[in-house]
Amino acid sequence: MASLLDTVEHAQVAERVSAGRSWLQGLDPRAKVASTLAVILAATLSRRLTPLVVLLAMGLATALASSIPLRRLAFRVWLPTLLFTGAIVLPALFLTPGEVAYRLPELGWAVTVPGSRTAALLVARVLTAATFATLLLLSTPWNHFLKALRILRVPTVFVVILSMTYRYLLVMLETASAMFESRRSRLVARLSGREWRSLTTATAGVLLEKSLVMSNEVHQAMLARGFRGEAYTIDEFRMRPADWVWTLAIPVLAFAAVWLRR
Repeated sequence: MASLLDTVEHAQVAERVSAGRSWLQGLDPRAKVASTLAVILAATLSRRLTPLVVLLAMGLATALASSIPLRRLAFRVWLPTLLFTGAIVLPALFLTPGEVAYRLPELGWAVTVPGSRTAALLVARVLTAATFATLLLLSTPWNHFLKALRILRVPTVFVVILSMTYRYLLVMLETASAMFESRRSRLVARLSGREWRSLTTATAGVLLEKSLVMSNEVHQAMLARGFRGEAYTIDEFRMRPADWVWTLAIPVLAFAAVWLRR
C-alpha cells in the first residue's frame, strides 16, 4: 500500500512542479520535446565520457534553474538507473579483454581498463538520457506534452497508448490500494502461510478481472468526452524568442560537445 500511494504521490508532485513558473516550465512544450530528443540522441552517439559529463552538468544546471528538486532526481532517477544499469554492465568489467586495472581481493578477478571505460560510458549515457527525459516530464503538463507530440507528427496510435497508460495506471493504483486497505480492515488474526498465498492469489485474480473491465470503462469515458486520439488544450502554443534560442542552442551545444571529442 505504501508503495502504491508513493507512486500516486509522485504523479501529483510532477503535476505541481510542471505548474510552476521557473525557467523550463515557461518554455514552449514543442521546444522542450525537440531539444530533449536531440540531447538524448547526442548522448547515445557519444563515444567518450567527457561530453556526457558536460551534458549531465547541463541537465543539473537546468534542474536548478527550474526549481526541480535534485533530491527527487537522485532517488527517482539516478539511484534506480545506477542500480539497473550497473547490474547490466557489471560483467563487462571482468569479461572485456585488455590491460588489468585492479584485481578483486580473495577472488582474483581482473577489472580491465577497457571494461571500466565501457561500463562508465554506458552508465553515463543512460544517466544523461534519463535526466533530460525526467526534466521534460517534470516541467511539462501531461496534456501539453501529448499535444506537443502530435504537433511534431508523432503517430496518433503512439499518443493514444501513452494517454491511456497514464490515466489507466493511476486508476489501477487507486483500485489496488483500496483493495489492500479493505483486506487489512477485515483481518483480525494472523494468517498462516497457506492462507496468505491463497488470499494473494485470489486478490491478483480479482485485480486482473477488474483491470479488464475498467480498461473498457476508462476508454469509453474518454470517447464520451470527445477523445479521438488528438490531445486538445485551451492553451495555444506560441514560440517566443527564448523558445527558439533553447530549441536551437541546446542541440547545437550537445552535438558540438560530442563531435569535438571524437
